[in-house]
This record gives sequence, structure tokens and C-alpha cells, in this order.
Amino acid sequence: MTDDNRDQAEPVDGAELLDDMAATITRYVILPSTSALTAVVLWTAATHAIPAWNCAPRLVIRAPERRCGKSRLLDMVEGMSHRPLMTVNASPSAVYRSIGVAPSDPPTLLIDEADTIFGPKAGDNEDLRGLLNAGHQRGRPALRYDASSKSVEKIATFAMAALAGIGAMPDTIEDRAAVIRMRRRAPGEKVAPYRVGRDGPELDELRQRLNQWLTGHVKELRNATPDMPLEDRAADTWEPMIAIADLAGGQWPRAARKAAVALTSDRDAGDESSIPTRLLADCRTAFQDADALPTQLLLERLRSDAEGPWASMGAAGLTAMKMGNLLRDFEIRSDTIRFPTGQAKGYYRSDFADAWNRYCPESKPAAGEAVPAVPAVTSQVSPEEASAVGTAQAVPTNQASLTLTCENEAGTAGTPWGPRPVPPLADDAHPNREIA
Repeated sequence: MTDDNRDQAEPVDGAELLDDMAATITRYVILPSTSALTAVVLWTAATHAIPAWNCAPRLVIRAPERRCGKSRLLDMVEGMSHRPLMTVNASPSAVYRSIGVAPSDPPTLLIDEADTIFGPKAGDNEDLRGLLNAGHQRGRPALRYDASSKSVEKIATFAMAALAGIGAMPDTIEDRAAVIRMRRRAPGEKVAPYRVGRDGPELDELRQRLNQWLTGHVKELRNATPDMPLEDRAADTWEPMIAIADLAGGQWPRAARKAAVALTSDRDAGDESSIPTRLLADCRTAFQDADALPTQLLLERLRSDAEGPWASMGAAGLTAMKMGNLLRDFEIRSDTIRFPTGQAKGYYRSDFADAWNRYCPESKPAAGEAVPAVPAVTSQVSPEEASAVGTAQAVPTNQASLTLTCENEAGTAGTPWGPRPVPPLADDAHPNREIA
């Protein structure tokens, strides 16, 4: 047996290999955080075990301006990923066919300058976005009718995909992705120049080691059930990367879970694409302590937020009709309410409660954080008395404090510790409801 064959037969140390990948990437690119580096390393490694995954996570590399290193980072990914297919522009049919040639071993799609495909001047490109969304999960083929054979053709879509560009990608893609937010290098930050002819062989060697290591563990990875720090789609997206980290061992399992939580939190905190959810959260702020608000007053408070999008939404800002359409999907509708100033269209705070709890819950006290006890108090407004707008059932400042219900959920300031009463359902048959 030659020395080369002997070397190929030696088992690969996964943790050491991932460390080598991280060191190589940081030689040529400065990433914004350790979590970002961890995600790029694990995502690239996961491309070599595509038969093991039920979900193919996306990698989004975005930057606010040019010269932030996004294309160079994509070069690193291309040099080490499995069957990379790089493009700066692609038609949906070309991508379909590229995957369909070998659906059991699809290429890794790498799309640079993705802002020219999905940016504000490029249109929606719904076909390509639909392909990338569908290809996130195994078993979601596209259907096309072949007129020549008069039959329906199933076209595979499942493949790993990375996109690099300026600005945000479509929200449906970022929701399925590990999002890396690149920054321009600061003065004093230095990286080595990358040249494919000179430096490419080093990346190719790492690619071969990854393939040798992971192809021998596909069955193990397919059956892996890693302990996930996330839920729902975020868990689906990160599961392959955390499974790779658990297989490697060393510091990688802990680093992977930390990266998953950090990057998902950053993505959600910076997500301005979900206008309906943003509206829900801003309505909670606008309500203050009122039980009900006239529609016009709610709109005025929303539009007065200098950091919100509501004043610039259309020529006159957010309108009652637009707000009603956005809230309707959450089963929230305006009602005719009798206020102290007269009858007007408006919204009840109680109608928002379920949507607030589901889509934008308030932060709970951290574990171990002291929560002051609050004595029981009587209602500040009698059922027969209408409160002034903005002060309904207000609690005196010397009594207002955060408390918990018996279900350990954040309760209303000034209420006793006990089960929260379920508010009665709105009766649409009685439009002239009064605020109590």
C-alpha cells in the first residue's frame, strides 16, 4: 500500500477538520462574529451529507454596501462545498435542470449578486423564489406539464443553496437560512489576498477530507436526533448543522448551538419584512393602558413613531383600511364603540390579546430574577362607568408592577397573582359595544 493510499484510509478527525476550515476562512475573510464563522463552516460541511437531510438549509450572506467581503466568503464556500454550482444569474428552468440531472446527488447552488435577482429593481422573480423555498424540504417537487408527451413531469428541487448580495433577501428565503451579515473591514483589519490558482488547491484538499469524513457517516447522520435549542422552521434549518457539530465533537456542539440561537435572534430582531407582525407589536405600544381606542387615535399614535414605517406608508401614511386589512389575518376587526366623547369606530385591547401572545409575546423575567409581590387591588373603573380614552382601568403608579399568573406567564400590571380570566368573545351581532 502506498503512502497516499495509507493516508486515505486513515480516519478523519472531524473536530480538527472543522478547525482547519475555520482557520482557512479567517485567513481570507473577516466575519462579523464567531457565530457567523461557525455557521459558515457547518453549513459548508453539511453539503457533503445531503442524502442524510430532510431539510436543506439556506445560507444567506448579505451586506449593506459593496466591499464587505460577501463574494470572497462565497468563494470560500465554493472551494470547500460538495459539487458547487456558482452563478451570478440563473433562470428557474436552468436551476431545475441542474438539480434534476442527479436528484439523489444534487449540486450545491451558489448565487452571487443575488440582489440583482431579488432586489427592488429586479422584480419578484416568484418562480426562482418558489424553487428555493420548495427546495428547502425533501419531497417537494415542481410539477410541469409536458405538451409533447401529454404528461405531468415531476422536477426535483431539493438542494443546498447559498446566496450573497447587498441588502436583505426575500423574507421567505431568510426564514429558511442561516443569515450572515457582513461588514466592511475596519482600519487595521487585514486579510490575505485569495487567488484561485494559488490558494484553490488548499480548499480542494479540505473539500476532499470533508467528503471522506461525511460520506462514511451518512446513515448515522440520517438517524441523528440532536438536542435543538430552537423550534419549528428554525430547528429544521439548523438541525443538519448541529448534527454535523455533534458528530465532530470537541468544542463544536456547544459552538453550533450558541451560533444557532445568536444568528436566529439577530435575524428576528432585524426583520423588518413582516409588516403585519410589526403592526401588532406597535399597536401594543400605542394602546398604552387603554381598554379601547378610536381607530383615528390609534393611527395617529402609530404614525407619530419616528422609527416606524407607518408615516411613510403611502401618501398619507397608514390608513384605516390598510390597517384593517393587515389585522384581519389575525382575526382582529374594528368595532363601533361608545367612547366618552361619542360613538366611533375603534379597536378593543382584548381583541389583540391572543395575537400578541402568539406572534409577539412580551419578554418574561429571566430565570432567577426577583419578581415583586403585588397585593390584590380593586378595579379602578366600575362597570357602569366609561373611562377616558387612554386611562381605562389604569392602576395607580404606586401599585403598578409586573406580576405572574399561576401559569408562570407575565400578568397585567396591578393584578393579583392568580388565573387570568378569559375575556368574553366579541359578539359581532351587537356592534354598539361600550367600554367598561
